Amino acid sequence: MHVYLIINAVAYGLAIIGFVIGLIFPDLTAARATALEDDGTGELVRELVNIPPLFALTILGVNLFRLGLLTIVLPSLIVPFAGLAFFGYWAVETGITLVPTSPQGWVALIPHSLTFVIEFQAYVLLLLGVLLLGRYWLFPHTIDAKNRRQGYVRGVQRIGLLALPALALLVVGAVWEAYTLRYVIHPLSQLLL
Repeated sequence: MHVYLIINAVAYGLAIIGFVIGLIFPDLTAARATALEDDGTGELVRELVNIPPLFALTILGVNLFRLGLLTIVLPSLIVPFAGLAFFGYWAVETGITLVPTSPQGWVALIPHSLTFVIEFQAYVLLLLGVLLLGRYWLFPHTIDAKNRRQGYVRGVQRIGLLALPALALLVVGAVWEAYTLRYVIHPLSQLLL
């Protein structure tokens, strides 16, 4: 439980640090917005916001595969704890990206904050799995494993167990994000224009 709380503090803390950096250096936030437009993310969001089920599925796919699997889990299966570092970078970058650049953006941040909390909890569970994998792999005696190979296998099993509630959280987060963007944030931003 102690490690889980520390991972929570570090994960949210890095995102908050990124947010503060974005507030202090608005050019970084503008650069992130430009990057999201250049890579097609902005256009994709605008196209899918009117189709919440498809939007939720897209959000889930991105969060599950790009971030959960490719950023956190897979690197850690090759290099112990690598996913922690990659996630740390992503968390700071996300904090910078989330800085609102308009009054409508600040209002939108209210319902979107719950999305942030839900999705980060899923990532925290995966980060805990990655931490345990690295510890079991490098120090197999901590779980009474005979060797590093056995420690690695037990660590992968632990990631698998933690991935189940993480997946549930990512599903809830994707649905919440898609439907609030369509039925709360989008109409609210139209009213505020």
